[in-house]
Amino acid sequence: MSKKSDVYRVTDCPVPNGLGNHHEGLDALLSLMANHGLKFYRTGEETSLGGKDGLIDKSDVVLIKVNAQWKYRGCTNSDVIRGVIQRILEHPDGFGGEIVLFENGQGGGSLDCDTMWSDRYPDTGVHANAEDESHSFSYLVDTAFADPKVSKYILDPVRETFIFKEDHSTDGYRKLGKVSYPCFTTAKGNRIELREGIWNGTSYDENLKLVNVPVLKHHMGCGITGALKSFCGVLSMSDDGYGERHYEKLGQHCGEMISRVRTPVINILDCIWVSQGALAGFPPENTTRLNELLASVDPVALDYLAAKHLLFPIDKDKEHNPDKFDPLRDHLIQARDVINSEGGINGHKVTLNESKINLTSSRCLK
Repeated sequence: MSKKSDVYRVTDCPVPNGLGNHHEGLDALLSLMANHGLKFYRTGEETSLGGKDGLIDKSDVVLIKVNAQWKYRGCTNSDVIRGVIQRILEHPDGFGGEIVLFENGQGGGSLDCDTMWSDRYPDTGVHANAEDESHSFSYLVDTAFADPKVSKYILDPVRETFIFKEDHSTDGYRKLGKVSYPCFTTAKGNRIELREGIWNGTSYDENLKLVNVPVLKHHMGCGITGALKSFCGVLSMSDDGYGERHYEKLGQHCGEMISRVRTPVINILDCIWVSQGALAGFPPENTTRLNELLASVDPVALDYLAAKHLLFPIDKDKEHNPDKFDPLRDHLIQARDVINSEGGINGHKVTLNESKINLTSSRCLK
């Protein structure tokens, strides 16, 4: 990684044709990253997307964090998630681990994309953020892949269950200062304890990777939902931190999750559709199709650029401009300061100083 924070941006992502599991925009993003030294696959042989310092190893358990508290454009684009899963399964050394889609919707989440959270929607049906609205996260796991290496876990039912560090069987949460983190057993039998790793019965294995894939949208508290705010769907809001998390210390708590619990190996920001007017991704007039994907190891830099240069230009709402809206800027600063106080990410200090962000862009050409 360079001394600057690298952010990768792919524009003009084609609309998926529904004929396969690949996503051309996601593939273009991974190629752009690889061409600039950040390779997706960890493998001994140098390939177009792989190398010894790559992100995903053949035996990893890969947790993919999605937004699933809402539906329509308020949840992560499942066409993009489909492409991420396909690429992991195509690891050049043969993928033998597990891919787990997960979310904590704090009592309103659904991987079926049928939530009625806060009664923001006109019906109880399935409305995935995809070209085919029936293609929910559950559809991907159960039908599109139907592979024992691909599973899902919704944390809502265990969000009020808090366990001790000696408990390696109960699904629930462990408290860590002002935050909390999930511990659960996957469909394949992997015991995930997010901060420590994978419990093997006597110790922890380290082959646990977190891939953060939120959707970019408006939020009435901190201005935007992005890579940082996504961690409110990892921790439990039942851990006594609800009050200060709305919104005085939101950035601090997100920063603590990233620096003290588990850092994503990559943050992929879904900007296929963005919601400039409402966090629910509905009604349609509050959403805009951009057909873009962004990625970075630095979640602060990623959220800063996406808010300022993607969301803000749509409606000129100052709440999306981190240089003009104090709650958003404070959110980013809090996260930056906490993460950097813990040594940064991979020894690199995260930033919201645009002069210290290196944006690399390309068009996705068929």
